[in-house]
Amino acid sequence: MFAGPDPRRLARSLLTALLGLVVLLAPSQQVASAQPEPRTAPPVFVALDEVDPTILHDIRYTTKHNFVGRRIHAYRDPLCILTRPAAEALAQAQDAALARGYSLKVYDCYRPQTAVDDFVGWAERLRDDRMKAEFYPDVEKSALFEDGYIAARSGHSRGSTVDLTLVELPAVRQPRWRPSDGLVPCYAPYEERFPDSSVDMGTGYDCFDTLSNTLDPRVQGEARDNRLLLKSLLENAGFTNYANEWWHYTFAAEPFTDRYFDFPAARRALG
Repeated sequence: MFAGPDPRRLARSLLTALLGLVVLLAPSQQVASAQPEPRTAPPVFVALDEVDPTILHDIRYTTKHNFVGRRIHAYRDPLCILTRPAAEALAQAQDAALARGYSLKVYDCYRPQTAVDDFVGWAERLRDDRMKAEFYPDVEKSALFEDGYIAARSGHSRGSTVDLTLVELPAVRQPRWRPSDGLVPCYAPYEERFPDSSVDMGTGYDCFDTLSNTLDPRVQGEARDNRLLLKSLLENAGFTNYANEWWHYTFAAEPFTDRYFDFPAARRALG
């Protein structure tokens, strides 16, 4: 008489098959979750100079004139990369600035996560303070994380945040900064700071000091007027200001609100 399948043997066979299926699926799932960020930009990213070639550029992180004192990792070309909606909104702000006799000038736009990591690594090396006298004269480097000047994530890496200023037209030629020029505190009087062609904003760019707060009451007169003009131009174009930095604006309708990119800041990274 033919006996049916042993229930215990059948259960063991089913369990073995299921375990084999898990082994087959698990590696592919692990690989998918460990995929690095693409090294080319999604199509929504553009070079600002292709949207509006009239906006001036002074991309500090491709130079030595920044708070680190050298070119920052992953900044390959001195160009501004933004998501197209942010770039088009910035072009709108530029039209309004030109009508007032000014031009926008960008210091930083899209920032690769690799560059953010570079900042974090630099901040942890407390002895590397070669640029302290200009960019953070009254702040101990050990306090840069606690005070919020350095963080592990930056809105710039989402592609719709820009650091910028105003330049009165016709723009004067901006000299190239050299270490031999020396370091002047970023909150020194306008006439004493490095002549980067911008209007007086009360402090220089990337000044790690509370005087950089957009509405700091100690900043008055022409410098305050200039800050308020920049704020008005950008807000009318759909940007919001980060209150601790007069130069920092984010496009309110940014396409990416929680994704941080890491393709290099290079023209070849664009499609």
